Amino acid sequence: MKSVKAVSFTREIPLRYEVDVFIAGGGPAGVAAAVAASKQGNKVFLAEGHSCFGGMGTAGLVPWFCQFTDGINFLAGGIGKEIFNRLGLAENTAINAELLKRVYDELMTEAGVLFNFHTRLIDVQMDGKRVSYAICNSKNGNFAVKAQAFVDCTGDGDLAAMAGADFEKGDKDGTLMPGTLCSLWANIDWENRSPDHHVMLEKAFADGIFSIPDRHVPGMASWGHGVAGANIGHVYDLDGTDDESVTRGLLRGRKIVPEFERYYKEYLKGYENITLVATGSLLGVRETRRIMGDYVMTIDDFKKRANFDDEIGRYSYPVDIHPNKNDLESYKKFHEEITTLHYKTGENYGIPYRALVPEALDNVLVAGRCVSTDRYMQSSIRVMPGCYITGQAAGTAAAMLAGSNCKNTTHDIDVKSLQRKLKDIGAYLPNF
Repeated sequence: MKSVKAVSFTREIPLRYEVDVFIAGGGPAGVAAAVAASKQGNKVFLAEGHSCFGGMGTAGLVPWFCQFTDGINFLAGGIGKEIFNRLGLAENTAINAELLKRVYDELMTEAGVLFNFHTRLIDVQMDGKRVSYAICNSKNGNFAVKAQAFVDCTGDGDLAAMAGADFEKGDKDGTLMPGTLCSLWANIDWENRSPDHHVMLEKAFADGIFSIPDRHVPGMASWGHGVAGANIGHVYDLDGTDDESVTRGLLRGRKIVPEFERYYKEYLKGYENITLVATGSLLGVRETRRIMGDYVMTIDDFKKRANFDDEIGRYSYPVDIHPNKNDLESYKKFHEEITTLHYKTGENYGIPYRALVPEALDNVLVAGRCVSTDRYMQSSIRVMPGCYITGQAAGTAAAMLAGSNCKNTTHDIDVKSLQRKLKDIGAYLPNF
């Protein structure tokens, strides 16, 4: 990024909302947090920077949900289960983005949550270790929101980082997982398609079909009627917290889509008439900041199927660190990890409340892919059902904090009371 000169900017802005709980970001974690906080009787305002709720599952066109269950137990119980039911999901967890948008709209309006689209968090105002105001920007200009408790569901940990929380990014060298610009396709003969979409990749590489050989191609999920969503094409050297990097990533993502179109048409059976319908209006970002909390979940917790006295849910998705290089050795390492760091049916790990609590802050919680973990655990918990679990817990805890008029802090919430409230709304807490 080019260096820029500093400019001093001072302006009085209106205090537009005074609420109990402010939530930054309306992805799956944000929706779950907002609905959960509202269910506790709190006044909630949510700022969403895009044109709809859902983030990667809607605007990003991610084609499928990862698992809601461990094969036996429904882990994303509560708000996640309500979303699952409203979508009419069963074995096929392909995402119909337009239906999912409406389900989120209905949940939020029925819960009485205040929200605005095209509204971004741009700063916070602090009072010691507490956030006192969220500063937002919209078409109306800049404005402030006063709240008792704040929940960061931005995915990137923006609010917590602005407030001074410690965080980590990527591996030991700061390298991040690649992103993907997901897409929507039509005219696929789903019943007669090639069973393995990887089978001809090496030949296509040798034939020069791809500008960058990408061996990790997760594939497509069928919507029916010859339509499918696709998670194909990695954007390397991406930093989702850098606007210039994201801009380059979007350009790269759109540029490589025709390469995949040619590959599917010319090399794979059933895709001869495939037609690109759309690419996502959001770039799929898998990894940025991990906010350091009162507890940092680690790969050891995954391996031992950890239990915690303060757990707010359990989950079971495997370790899924997409390789940040496109060579064969990196892909083999990825394949080994995702097949070995993988649970059997009925196995799951606990998620402690402390992983939602930024160590350096007193009235902020985090949910979604920026919770307090190491890189291995982040790659498991980051997916949408995991976001529902941490989101509803953070929203419920924020409501409890606001209800106490912030006499307490996030660090000394009555966890047993939180667990009771979560269980009342359907959370999966077998150890409570």
